[in-house]
Amino acid sequence: MGHPVFARVYSNLVVKGFDRGGGAALRDRLLAGLSGTVVEVGAGDGANFAHYPEEVTHVIAVEPDPYLRGRALTAAGRAGGRFEVLNGDAAALPVADDSADAVVFCLVLCSVADPAAALAEARRVLRPGGRLLLLEHVQAHRPGLTRRVQAGLDATVWPRLFGGCHVGRDTVAAAEAAGFVFEELDRFAFPEGSHAPMSPAVLGTARPTG
Repeated sequence: MGHPVFARVYSNLVVKGFDRGGGAALRDRLLAGLSGTVVEVGAGDGANFAHYPEEVTHVIAVEPDPYLRGRALTAAGRAGGRFEVLNGDAAALPVADDSADAVVFCLVLCSVADPAAALAEARRVLRPGGRLLLLEHVQAHRPGLTRRVQAGLDATVWPRLFGGCHVGRDTVAAAEAAGFVFEELDRFAFPEGSHAPMSPAVLGTARPTG
């Protein structure tokens, strides 16, 4: 993330507000049915750790921000020995080729410097038949005013104020361009009924083509 002040605000306010507003249930939906080895990219402070099912035997949680990584290490200690927290960048994961049953991106592709490189890395580390799981806020689902507002915010103040976050990235199209095909994809607003620029969201599962 590279924004130490925002990292603290994100961990202490944003994550807690997200979970209180219904985000915890979305985390459960995202991770349900996983098993084996999972790579979580941009794991933040470990907010997802409590939501992994017992069938997941090893979580490799990659987090570049020192403050968030420290909190993730604390969360991993509470959650048990199946969680491994590593320093690393989304564009160069410290994970071997073909070693993960799933790769998870949860509220992170909005802020990585190079989403295409991050998605290419996800494909590299996935085993044949592995899955990509996404829970992200994204470009508005339909053309119109919200997309124009998102574009204006992304071109000006939003990334500077919010740790490199972009509200208008078309993450679904980026994943498809990286060679993934969605098996499940839910488009919605979070919170429900909101028309704010950061409210359009997706939750989906995809597999690599070929």
